Amino acid sequence: MRSKKFRLGTGAGFSADRLDPAVDLVRRGNLNAIVFECLGERTLASGLSEKLADPTLGYNPLLGRRMQAMLPLCHASNTCLITNMGAANPLAAGTLVANIAVGLGLKGLRIVVITGDDVTDLLTDSTHLAEPDCSLKDFKHSVVGANAYLGSEGIVQALQQKADVVITGRVADPSLFLAPLQYFFEWKSNDWMRAGAGTMIGHLMECAAQVTGGYFADPEHKIVNDLSAVGFPIAEVEPDGNAVITKLDGTGGCVDLRTVKEQLLYEVHDPAKYLTPDVTADFSSAKLHSEGVDRVSVSGARGTERPQQLKATVSFNGGFLGEAELS
Repeated sequence: MRSKKFRLGTGAGFSADRLDPAVDLVRRGNLNAIVFECLGERTLASGLSEKLADPTLGYNPLLGRRMQAMLPLCHASNTCLITNMGAANPLAAGTLVANIAVGLGLKGLRIVVITGDDVTDLLTDSTHLAEPDCSLKDFKHSVVGANAYLGSEGIVQALQQKADVVITGRVADPSLFLAPLQYFFEWKSNDWMRAGAGTMIGHLMECAAQVTGGYFADPEHKIVNDLSAVGFPIAEVEPDGNAVITKLDGTGGCVDLRTVKEQLLYEVHDPAKYLTPDVTADFSSAKLHSEGVDRVSVSGARGTERPQQLKATVSFNGGFLGEAELS
């Protein structure tokens, strides 16, 4: 097991997230890896619809723009790039990235694509849908596709093959961050305690600016300075899974106990039993400490054996929903 720290950054937290903070992170952050987490249930369904209309599409529409900017920077700084921008068509995304790398003259770049999340062919009329608690044949909308939430295993294998860029489809958000930690520190896949710790780090990092004040901000009540230049987070991770969440000097936003606590509980129904494909994580024993300006240490997360089954989402064509806002 390596003894030095691993520096992990977040380059995006949603499909259309801004690019400038990611560029700044790779230029100044001295990162080992950067993760672009850009895939939600709605954006995956949109990708599936696009792929049905054109089999060469279905990946994140900003993939090309992001890779044009990031590949030269990551190559120069020896920073591995991991992303789920493959969405509904990771193989086509991999082809696009390879073509961009060739156009940029980046010779020898190793691009690995992770597949296996598409489980559409496994659906039958008797497939039970947990929500809305009925069989597929009793649900009136037409199926667009189905995807299982994969874990860190495929990404770890890609990194073992010395991948410079890893492109996935539907992988659980924290797994994108856990994988490079497992690879770098040589954590075993059944080291549940470290998997729990790494999953907590991934959960804190997965939404980018949410942990640096973007989601926390509530004008007049919770003031966050310079949000227009908000910085994206960095995790400085130790071999035991303890970490410090921080951001680059000179960027907007903030990292403090309040922002980290809010993100720690974000979308977590049971902090003592957070189910992922890699581990049943337990955040209930987590310890957070302020380590100075924009630095919060996190430790104490635990884990037990991962669930026996994978979660899957089934996407349907549900028609149109219109919404209008006036301010």
